[in-house]
Amino acid sequence: MARCEINLVNSSADTARFIREQIPANGLFAGLDWRISPVPFPLGENMAKEIESLGRVLLQFYRAVNLLYRKSVEGRQPEWVARWLDLGKPHELIELQRSSAFKNEMPRVIRPDILLTENGFSITELDSVPGGIGLTAWLNQTYSKLNSSVLGNADGMIRGFESIFGDAKQVHIVVSEEAATYKPEMIWLSRQLGARFTVHDSRFNDFAGGGAVYRFFELFDLANVANAKRIFELATEKKIRVTPPPKPVFEEKMLFALLWNRNLQDFWLQELGEGFLARLKKLIPYTWLVDPAPLPPHAAIPELNLTDWQQLKTMSQKERDLILKVSGFSERAWGARGVFLGSDLSQADWSAAVGAALAGFDKSPFVLQRFEKPKTIKADWFDFEKNEMLPMKGRVRLCPYYFVSGEGDSARPQLGGVLATIVPADKKIVHGMVDAILAPCAV
Repeated sequence: MARCEINLVNSSADTARFIREQIPANGLFAGLDWRISPVPFPLGENMAKEIESLGRVLLQFYRAVNLLYRKSVEGRQPEWVARWLDLGKPHELIELQRSSAFKNEMPRVIRPDILLTENGFSITELDSVPGGIGLTAWLNQTYSKLNSSVLGNADGMIRGFESIFGDAKQVHIVVSEEAATYKPEMIWLSRQLGARFTVHDSRFNDFAGGGAVYRFFELFDLANVANAKRIFELATEKKIRVTPPPKPVFEEKMLFALLWNRNLQDFWLQELGEGFLARLKKLIPYTWLVDPAPLPPHAAIPELNLTDWQQLKTMSQKERDLILKVSGFSERAWGARGVFLGSDLSQADWSAAVGAALAGFDKSPFVLQRFEKPKTIKADWFDFEKNEMLPMKGRVRLCPYYFVSGEGDSARPQLGGVLATIVPADKKIVHGMVDAILAPCAV
Protein backbone atom coordinates (compact mmCIF):
# COMPACT_ATOMS: atom_id res chain seq x y z
CA MET A 1 0.00 0.00 0.00
CA ALA A 2 1.49 3.33 -1.04
CA ARG A 3 1.90 5.82 1.76
CA CYS A 4 -0.35 8.84 1.23
CA GLU A 5 0.80 11.94 3.06
CA ILE A 6 -1.18 15.12 3.61
CA ASN A 7 0.45 18.49 4.16
CA LEU A 8 0.36 19.44 7.81
CA VAL A 9 -2.98 21.07 8.47
CA ASN A 10 -3.28 24.50 9.99
CA SER A 11 -4.25 23.57 13.55
CA SER A 12 -5.02 20.80 15.98
CA ALA A 13 -8.69 21.43 15.29
CA ASP A 14 -8.19 20.89 11.57
CA THR A 15 -6.21 17.73 12.31
CA ALA A 16 -8.94 16.33 14.57
CA ARG A 17 -11.59 17.10 11.95
CA PHE A 18 -9.51 15.43 9.26
CA ILE A 19 -9.17 12.29 11.40
CA ARG A 20 -12.91 12.19 12.10
CA GLU A 21 -13.69 12.62 8.41
CA GLN A 22 -11.65 9.49 7.62
CA ILE A 23 -13.87 7.25 9.79
CA PRO A 24 -15.66 4.80 7.46
CA ALA A 25 -19.33 5.46 6.80
CA ASN A 26 -20.33 2.36 8.77
CA GLY A 27 -17.93 3.15 11.60
CA LEU A 28 -15.36 0.85 13.16
CA PHE A 29 -17.17 -0.16 16.37
CA ALA A 30 -20.91 -0.77 16.20
CA GLY A 31 -22.66 1.93 18.24
CA LEU A 32 -19.46 3.11 19.96
CA ASP A 33 -17.48 6.32 19.71
CA TRP A 34 -14.25 7.64 21.21
CA ARG A 35 -12.36 10.87 21.79
CA ILE A 36 -9.95 11.97 19.07
CA SER A 37 -6.45 13.23 19.76
CA PRO A 38 -4.72 15.17 16.98
CA VAL A 39 -1.41 13.40 17.64
CA PRO A 40 -0.33 9.78 18.30
CA PHE A 41 0.48 8.77 21.87
CA PRO A 42 4.24 9.23 22.34
CA LEU A 43 6.46 6.45 23.65
CA GLY A 44 10.07 6.90 24.69
CA GLU A 45 12.62 5.21 22.47
CA ASN A 46 13.57 2.65 25.12
CA MET A 47 9.96 1.66 25.76
CA ALA A 48 9.28 1.39 22.04
CA LYS A 49 12.26 -0.94 21.65
CA GLU A 50 11.14 -3.03 24.60
CA ILE A 51 7.64 -3.39 23.16
CA GLU A 52 9.10 -4.20 19.72
CA SER A 53 11.12 -7.10 21.16
CA LEU A 54 8.39 -8.37 23.49
CA GLY A 55 6.69 -10.43 20.78
CA ARG A 56 9.47 -13.05 20.78
CA VAL A 57 9.12 -13.48 24.53
CA LEU A 58 5.35 -13.87 24.44
CA LEU A 59 5.43 -16.34 21.55
CA GLN A 60 7.93 -18.46 23.47
CA PHE A 61 5.68 -18.26 26.52
CA TYR A 62 2.76 -19.58 24.43
CA ARG A 63 4.95 -22.39 23.13
CA ALA A 64 5.93 -23.29 26.69
CA VAL A 65 2.29 -23.19 27.83
CA ASN A 66 1.33 -25.53 25.00
CA LEU A 67 4.08 -27.97 26.00
CA LEU A 68 3.23 -27.74 29.70
CA TYR A 69 -0.40 -28.65 29.08
CA ARG A 70 0.51 -31.59 26.85
CA LYS A 71 3.07 -32.93 29.32
CA SER A 72 0.57 -32.59 32.17
CA VAL A 73 -1.99 -34.62 30.20
CA GLU A 74 0.70 -37.24 29.53
CA GLY A 75 1.76 -37.39 33.19
CA ARG A 76 5.20 -35.84 32.60
CA GLN A 77 4.29 -32.63 34.45
CA PRO A 78 1.97 -32.23 37.49
CA GLU A 79 -1.56 -33.45 36.77
CA TRP A 80 -3.13 -30.41 38.43
CA VAL A 81 -1.95 -28.17 35.58
CA ALA A 82 -4.25 -29.80 33.00
CA ARG A 83 -6.97 -30.28 35.62
CA TRP A 84 -6.99 -26.57 36.41
CA LEU A 85 -6.90 -25.55 32.75
CA ASP A 86 -9.75 -27.91 31.88
CA LEU A 87 -12.08 -26.68 34.64
CA GLY A 88 -15.54 -25.87 33.30
CA LYS A 89 -14.76 -26.94 29.72
CA PRO A 90 -17.09 -29.38 27.93
CA HIS A 91 -15.64 -32.78 27.08
CA GLU A 92 -15.85 -32.14 23.32
CA LEU A 93 -13.72 -29.01 23.59
CA ILE A 94 -11.12 -30.74 25.75
CA GLU A 95 -10.87 -33.51 23.13
CA LEU A 96 -10.49 -30.92 20.39
CA GLN A 97 -7.74 -29.16 22.31
CA ARG A 98 -5.86 -32.44 22.72
CA SER A 99 -6.32 -33.47 19.09
CA SER A 100 -3.15 -34.20 17.12
CA ALA A 101 -4.45 -31.87 14.40
CA PHE A 102 -3.82 -28.87 16.68
CA LYS A 103 -0.89 -30.26 18.65
CA ASN A 104 1.55 -27.50 17.77
CA GLU A 105 -0.91 -24.75 16.84
CA MET A 106 -0.57 -21.42 18.64
CA PRO A 107 -2.58 -18.21 18.28
CA ARG A 108 -1.34 -16.18 15.31
CA VAL A 109 -2.26 -12.86 16.89
CA ILE A 110 -0.81 -12.06 20.31
CA ARG A 111 -2.01 -8.97 22.16
CA PRO A 112 -0.92 -8.13 25.70
CA ASP A 113 -2.70 -5.51 27.79
CA ILE A 114 0.03 -3.23 29.14
CA LEU A 115 -0.53 -0.60 31.83
CA LEU A 116 1.91 2.28 32.20
CA THR A 117 2.79 2.59 35.90
CA GLU A 118 5.18 4.67 37.98
CA ASN A 119 7.61 1.73 37.83
CA GLY A 120 7.56 1.17 34.07
CA PHE A 121 4.88 -1.04 32.60
CA SER A 122 2.86 -4.03 33.67
CA ILE A 123 1.33 -6.81 31.52
CA THR A 124 -2.02 -7.61 33.11
CA GLU A 125 -3.46 -9.99 30.48
CA LEU A 126 -2.82 -11.76 27.19
CA ASP A 127 -5.60 -11.85 24.60
CA SER A 128 -5.53 -14.41 21.78
CA VAL A 129 -8.90 -13.31 20.29
CA PRO A 130 -8.46 -9.54 20.48
CA GLY A 131 -10.66 -6.78 19.20
CA GLY A 132 -9.10 -3.64 17.81
CA ILE A 133 -7.13 -5.11 14.89
CA GLY A 134 -9.06 -3.19 12.24
CA LEU A 135 -9.30 -0.08 14.40
CA THR A 136 -5.55 0.03 15.02
CA ALA A 137 -4.91 -0.58 11.31
CA TRP A 138 -7.19 2.36 10.48
CA LEU A 139 -5.55 4.59 13.11
CA ASN A 140 -2.07 3.79 11.79
CA GLN A 141 -3.13 4.47 8.23
CA THR A 142 -4.96 7.70 9.07
CA TYR A 143 -2.32 9.27 11.32
CA SER A 144 0.37 8.30 8.80
CA LYS A 145 -1.39 10.55 6.28
CA LEU A 146 -0.56 13.39 8.67
CA ASN A 147 3.17 12.56 8.52
CA SER A 148 3.07 10.82 11.92
CA SER A 149 5.67 8.04 12.19
CA VAL A 150 3.52 5.49 14.00
CA LEU A 151 4.89 2.21 15.32
CA GLY A 152 4.30 -0.43 12.67
CA ASN A 153 4.03 2.21 9.94
CA ALA A 154 0.95 2.94 7.86
CA ASP A 155 0.25 -0.64 6.76
CA GLY A 156 1.96 -2.77 9.44
CA MET A 157 -1.33 -3.99 10.91
CA ILE A 158 -2.83 -4.77 7.50
CA ARG A 159 0.21 -6.65 6.20
CA GLY A 160 0.72 -8.35 9.55
CA PHE A 161 -2.83 -9.71 9.59
CA GLU A 162 -2.50 -10.84 5.98
CA SER A 163 0.75 -12.68 6.75
CA ILE A 164 -0.72 -15.07 9.32
CA PHE A 165 -2.70 -17.00 6.70
CA GLY A 166 0.23 -18.02 4.50
CA ASP A 167 -0.87 -19.18 1.05
CA ALA A 168 -4.53 -19.87 1.94
CA LYS A 169 -6.68 -19.37 -1.15
CA GLN A 170 -9.52 -17.68 0.66
CA VAL A 171 -9.75 -16.26 4.19
CA HIS A 172 -13.13 -16.15 5.93
CA ILE A 173 -13.36 -13.93 9.03
CA VAL A 174 -16.19 -15.41 11.10
CA VAL A 175 -17.61 -12.97 13.67
CA SER A 176 -20.05 -14.19 16.32
CA GLU A 177 -23.08 -12.24 17.47
CA GLU A 178 -21.37 -11.79 20.84
CA ALA A 179 -18.45 -10.08 19.07
CA ALA A 180 -20.66 -8.11 16.65
CA THR A 181 -19.43 -4.78 18.08
CA TYR A 182 -16.15 -5.43 16.26
CA LYS A 183 -17.65 -6.54 12.95
CA PRO A 184 -17.38 -3.11 11.25
CA GLU A 185 -13.62 -2.90 11.88
CA MET A 186 -13.13 -6.37 10.38
CA ILE A 187 -15.21 -5.43 7.33
CA TRP A 188 -13.01 -2.35 6.85
CA LEU A 189 -9.86 -4.46 7.27
CA SER A 190 -11.03 -7.10 4.77
CA ARG A 191 -11.73 -4.40 2.18
CA GLN A 192 -8.14 -3.16 2.49
CA LEU A 193 -6.96 -6.71 1.77
CA GLY A 194 -9.10 -7.36 -1.31
CA ALA A 195 -11.42 -10.13 -2.49
CA ARG A 196 -9.37 -12.91 -0.85
CA PHE A 197 -10.73 -11.77 2.54
CA THR A 198 -14.44 -11.83 3.45
CA VAL A 199 -16.40 -11.33 6.69
CA HIS A 200 -19.29 -13.59 7.74
CA ASP A 201 -21.59 -14.37 10.63
CA SER A 202 -22.13 -17.76 12.22
CA ARG A 203 -24.56 -18.93 9.51
CA PHE A 204 -21.92 -19.05 6.76
CA ASN A 205 -20.88 -22.56 5.71
CA ASP A 206 -19.38 -22.25 2.24
CA PHE A 207 -15.85 -23.24 3.24
CA ALA A 208 -13.60 -24.63 0.50
CA GLY A 209 -10.47 -26.77 0.78
CA GLY A 210 -7.22 -24.83 0.95
CA GLY A 211 -8.89 -21.88 2.68
CA ALA A 212 -8.52 -20.43 6.14
CA VAL A 213 -10.81 -19.13 8.88
CA TYR A 214 -10.06 -16.36 11.33
CA ARG A 215 -12.04 -17.27 14.44
CA PHE A 216 -13.44 -14.06 15.87
CA PHE A 217 -15.50 -15.78 18.54
CA GLU A 218 -14.71 -16.99 22.04
CA LEU A 219 -14.76 -20.69 22.81
CA PHE A 220 -17.17 -20.27 25.73
CA ASP A 221 -19.72 -19.05 23.15
CA LEU A 222 -19.67 -22.08 20.83
CA ALA A 223 -23.32 -22.94 21.50
CA ASN A 224 -24.24 -19.64 19.81
CA VAL A 225 -21.92 -20.06 16.81
CA ALA A 226 -23.76 -22.36 14.40
CA ASN A 227 -20.84 -22.96 12.01
CA ALA A 228 -18.19 -23.56 14.69
CA LYS A 229 -18.59 -27.33 14.59
CA ARG A 230 -18.19 -27.40 10.81
CA ILE A 231 -15.13 -25.13 10.96
CA PHE A 232 -13.41 -27.33 13.52
CA GLU A 233 -14.30 -30.54 11.66
CA LEU A 234 -12.71 -29.23 8.46
CA ALA A 235 -9.67 -27.99 10.37
CA THR A 236 -9.26 -31.36 12.10
CA GLU A 237 -9.33 -33.01 8.67
CA LYS A 238 -6.65 -30.51 7.50
CA LYS A 239 -8.94 -29.22 4.74
CA ILE A 240 -8.82 -25.67 6.06
CA ARG A 241 -6.74 -23.79 8.61
CA VAL A 242 -8.23 -21.99 11.58
CA THR A 243 -6.65 -19.41 13.85
CA PRO A 244 -6.79 -18.96 16.76
CA PRO A 245 -6.91 -22.74 17.21
CA PRO A 246 -9.74 -24.23 19.31
CA LYS A 247 -7.54 -24.48 22.41
CA PRO A 248 -9.11 -22.82 25.46
CA VAL A 249 -5.78 -23.03 27.30
CA PHE A 250 -4.82 -19.83 25.45
CA GLU A 251 -7.92 -18.01 26.66
CA GLU A 252 -7.13 -18.49 30.36
CA LYS A 253 -5.79 -15.72 32.60
CA MET A 254 -4.52 -18.37 35.00
CA LEU A 255 -1.50 -18.82 32.73
CA PHE A 256 0.11 -15.98 34.71
CA ALA A 257 -0.60 -17.86 37.95
CA LEU A 258 1.16 -20.90 36.49
CA LEU A 259 4.13 -18.72 35.55
CA TRP A 260 4.49 -17.63 39.18
CA ASN A 261 3.85 -21.09 40.68
CA ARG A 262 7.04 -22.19 42.39
CA ASN A 263 6.41 -25.87 41.64
CA LEU A 264 6.84 -25.12 37.93
CA GLN A 265 9.94 -22.93 38.04
CA ASP A 266 12.30 -25.60 36.70
CA PHE A 267 10.00 -26.13 33.72
CA TRP A 268 9.75 -22.42 32.93
CA LEU A 269 13.49 -21.98 33.27
CA GLN A 270 14.16 -24.82 30.85
CA GLU A 271 11.59 -23.73 28.24
CA LEU A 272 11.94 -19.94 28.48
CA GLY A 273 15.56 -19.54 29.46
CA GLU A 274 16.79 -17.38 32.31
CA GLY A 275 16.53 -14.09 30.39
CA PHE A 276 12.98 -14.50 29.09
CA LEU A 277 11.74 -15.83 32.44
CA ALA A 278 13.26 -12.92 34.36
CA ARG A 279 11.77 -10.46 31.88
CA LEU A 280 8.28 -11.92 32.16
CA LYS A 281 8.43 -11.91 35.97
CA LYS A 282 9.51 -8.29 35.90
CA LEU A 283 6.56 -7.32 33.69
CA ILE A 284 3.77 -9.62 34.94
CA PRO A 285 2.29 -8.90 38.39
CA TYR A 286 2.24 -11.77 40.89
CA THR A 287 -0.87 -13.83 40.15
CA TRP A 288 -2.61 -16.57 42.14
CA LEU A 289 -5.31 -19.08 41.20
CA VAL A 290 -8.11 -18.84 43.77
CA ASP A 291 -8.41 -22.55 44.53
CA PRO A 292 -10.55 -23.30 47.63
CA ALA A 293 -8.76 -26.61 48.32
CA PRO A 294 -7.73 -26.66 52.03
CA LEU A 295 -4.08 -26.12 52.92
CA PRO A 296 -2.18 -28.12 55.55
CA PRO A 297 -2.20 -26.37 58.97
CA HIS A 298 1.44 -25.28 58.63
CA ALA A 299 1.10 -23.93 55.06
CA ALA A 300 0.33 -20.44 53.75
CA ILE A 301 -0.50 -18.89 50.38
CA PRO A 302 2.76 -17.34 49.10
CA GLU A 303 3.16 -13.56 49.26
CA LEU A 304 -0.24 -13.13 50.97
CA ASN A 305 0.51 -15.16 54.14
CA LEU A 306 -3.07 -16.40 54.25
CA THR A 307 -3.74 -19.93 55.48
CA ASP A 308 -7.18 -20.11 53.85
CA TRP A 309 -8.70 -18.22 50.93
CA GLN A 310 -11.68 -17.33 53.15
CA GLN A 311 -9.29 -14.99 54.99
CA LEU A 312 -9.05 -12.91 51.81
CA LYS A 313 -12.55 -11.62 52.58
CA THR A 314 -11.43 -9.92 55.78
CA MET A 315 -8.40 -8.02 54.45
CA SER A 316 -8.62 -4.27 55.03
CA GLN A 317 -9.14 -1.88 52.14
CA LYS A 318 -5.53 -0.70 52.40
CA GLU A 319 -4.34 -4.29 52.06
CA ARG A 320 -6.50 -4.85 48.99
CA ASP A 321 -4.35 -3.49 46.16
CA LEU A 322 -5.53 -6.60 44.36
CA ILE A 323 -7.58 -7.44 41.28
CA LEU A 324 -9.94 -10.42 41.34
CA LYS A 325 -11.05 -11.56 37.88
CA VAL A 326 -12.61 -14.54 36.19
CA SER A 327 -9.91 -16.58 34.48
CA GLY A 328 -11.64 -17.47 31.20
CA PHE A 329 -14.34 -19.50 29.45
CA SER A 330 -17.04 -17.14 30.67
CA GLU A 331 -19.17 -14.40 29.18
CA ARG A 332 -17.72 -12.19 31.93
CA ALA A 333 -14.10 -12.87 30.94
CA TRP A 334 -13.78 -9.86 28.62
CA GLY A 335 -14.64 -6.16 28.64
CA ALA A 336 -13.87 -5.73 32.37
CA ARG A 337 -17.19 -7.37 33.29
CA GLY A 338 -15.77 -10.01 35.64
CA VAL A 339 -13.16 -7.74 37.27
CA PHE A 340 -13.19 -6.57 40.91
CA LEU A 341 -10.68 -4.03 42.26
CA GLY A 342 -10.25 -4.74 45.95
CA SER A 343 -9.25 -1.24 47.04
CA ASP A 344 -12.35 0.21 45.35
CA LEU A 345 -14.96 -2.02 46.99
CA SER A 346 -16.68 -1.96 50.35
CA GLN A 347 -15.91 -4.80 52.74
CA ALA A 348 -19.30 -6.38 52.00
CA ASP A 349 -18.92 -6.19 48.22
CA TRP A 350 -15.35 -7.51 48.33
CA SER A 351 -16.38 -10.38 50.60
CA ALA A 352 -19.24 -11.25 48.25
CA ALA A 353 -16.93 -11.23 45.21
CA VAL A 354 -14.42 -13.51 46.95
CA GLY A 355 -17.21 -15.83 48.09
CA ALA A 356 -18.58 -16.11 44.56
CA ALA A 357 -15.10 -16.83 43.18
CA LEU A 358 -14.56 -19.64 45.67
CA ALA A 359 -18.02 -21.12 45.14
CA GLY A 360 -17.64 -21.16 41.36
CA PHE A 361 -14.13 -22.64 41.19
CA ASP A 362 -15.11 -25.96 39.59
CA LYS A 363 -17.01 -24.25 36.78
CA SER A 364 -15.38 -20.84 36.31
CA PRO A 365 -12.19 -20.27 38.34
CA PHE A 366 -10.89 -16.83 39.27
CA VAL A 367 -7.41 -15.44 39.56
CA LEU A 368 -6.09 -12.82 41.98
CA GLN A 369 -3.45 -10.38 40.78
CA ARG A 370 -1.43 -7.60 42.37
CA PHE A 371 -2.83 -4.27 41.23
CA GLU A 372 -0.23 -2.02 39.66
CA LYS A 373 -1.86 1.41 39.65
CA PRO A 374 -1.49 3.14 36.28
CA LYS A 375 0.29 6.47 36.44
CA THR A 376 -1.43 9.67 35.35
CA ILE A 377 -0.42 11.38 32.13
CA LYS A 378 -1.57 14.47 30.25
CA ALA A 379 -3.36 14.17 26.92
CA ASP A 380 -5.42 16.45 24.72
CA TRP A 381 -8.57 15.71 22.74
CA PHE A 382 -10.81 17.78 20.52
CA ASP A 383 -14.36 18.46 21.66
CA PHE A 384 -16.37 18.88 18.46
CA GLU A 385 -19.40 20.29 20.30
CA LYS A 386 -17.39 23.01 22.03
CA ASN A 387 -15.09 23.35 19.02
CA GLU A 388 -11.95 23.42 21.16
CA MET A 389 -9.06 21.31 22.38
CA LEU A 390 -9.48 20.05 25.94
CA PRO A 391 -6.77 18.74 28.28
CA MET A 392 -7.32 15.47 30.12
CA LYS A 393 -5.47 13.80 32.94
CA GLY A 394 -5.62 10.14 32.12
CA ARG A 395 -4.35 6.62 32.61
CA VAL A 396 -3.06 4.55 29.72
CA ARG A 397 -3.34 0.99 28.46
CA LEU A 398 -1.13 -0.01 25.55
CA CYS A 399 -2.12 -2.90 23.29
CA PRO A 400 0.63 -4.04 20.91
CA TYR A 401 -0.44 -6.45 18.17
CA TYR A 402 2.05 -9.15 17.18
CA PHE A 403 1.34 -11.23 14.07
CA VAL A 404 2.96 -14.68 13.88
CA SER A 405 3.83 -15.89 10.40
CA GLY A 406 5.75 -18.99 9.34
CA GLU A 407 5.51 -22.58 10.54
CA GLY A 408 6.84 -24.49 13.54
CA ASP A 409 10.15 -23.35 15.00
CA SER A 410 10.63 -20.90 12.12
CA ALA A 411 7.49 -18.93 13.00
CA ARG A 412 8.26 -15.34 13.95
CA PRO A 413 6.17 -12.54 15.51
CA GLN A 414 6.09 -9.08 13.94
CA LEU A 415 4.78 -5.95 15.64
CA GLY A 416 2.01 -4.45 13.50
CA GLY A 417 1.08 -1.48 15.66
CA VAL A 418 0.24 -0.32 19.18
CA LEU A 419 -3.15 0.98 20.30
CA ALA A 420 -3.22 3.45 23.20
CA THR A 421 -6.42 3.68 25.26
CA ILE A 422 -6.38 6.73 27.55
CA VAL A 423 -9.22 7.00 30.07
CA PRO A 424 -9.94 9.86 32.50
CA ALA A 425 -7.81 9.59 35.65
CA ASP A 426 -10.85 8.98 37.87
CA LYS A 427 -11.63 5.69 36.09
CA LYS A 428 -10.38 2.78 38.15
CA ILE A 429 -10.02 0.23 35.34
CA VAL A 430 -8.61 1.11 31.93
CA HIS A 431 -10.64 -0.20 28.98
CA GLY A 432 -12.39 1.10 25.89
CA MET A 433 -15.23 3.55 26.64
CA VAL A 434 -16.89 6.61 25.15
CA ASP A 435 -14.79 8.88 27.42
CA ALA A 436 -11.51 7.31 26.24
CA ILE A 437 -9.01 8.66 23.76
CA LEU A 438 -8.00 6.00 21.24
CA ALA A 439 -4.80 6.69 19.33
CA PRO A 440 -1.89 4.90 17.67
CA CYS A 441 1.56 5.05 19.27
CA ALA A 442 4.69 6.70 17.94
CA VAL A 443 8.24 7.16 19.20
